[in-house]
Amino acid sequence: MLRRQGALLAAVTLIPLATAAQAGAATAAQAAPAQPAAACTYTPAVPADNYKGIPDFDPVKAARPFNATLRTSQGAITFKALTDKAPCTTNSFRFLAEKRYFNGTHCHRLTTARLYVLQCGDPTGTGSGGPGYSFPDENLTGATYPAGTVAMANAGPNTNGSQFFFVWKDTKLSPAYTPFGQVTSGLDVLQTIAAGGEDDQNGPGDGYPTLPVNIKRVDIKRGSH
Repeated sequence: MLRRQGALLAAVTLIPLATAAQAGAATAAQAAPAQPAAACTYTPAVPADNYKGIPDFDPVKAARPFNATLRTSQGAITFKALTDKAPCTTNSFRFLAEKRYFNGTHCHRLTTARLYVLQCGDPTGTGSGGPGYSFPDENLTGATYPAGTVAMANAGPNTNGSQFFFVWKDTKLSPAYTPFGQVTSGLDVLQTIAAGGEDDQNGPGDGYPTLPVNIKRVDIKRGSH
């Protein structure tokens, strides 16, 4: 289990390095195929940091496509939400974004060895924070994690909350992290952040990004499939 140091001492809830080392799934630019979605249920869970309530799931509304733009201190990152493949996940992200849950938070983890991700979405900045609910995994059949993938962080099966990660370079991972978006603009921003390095506080190639990534706000705009 990875741990943050100093005042931010807490369990990191996401991708253990062993996962990347042991994964055999090949990366590819092709998106994972759609699969029948599990029942979307948002279950109360702890912790409940910056609690904004628990979203409702309306299949019609959840299916509406949208784009999300994260306005960060390092530049804007826009992704297309995969509402057709991960409606429960994208509905949760939209709910939190519209409730300004992510505003004023920062991306607390950058990995630069064996896996290549920037992790965000925790209002506590420790890797242990959550929105007060959890929900099931989706879109895992055949899932791969090429550069530009946006996927959910988790602490095990069906423990999704608010934390997510951007893949800034093709990464091999087991298909255990719900892919729910694809970066359409700002991959260069992610790569610049990665090039700035991290402080290794979780181990070599895994720590807090040297270039601070503060999320000022998340804008949601209607999109198209």
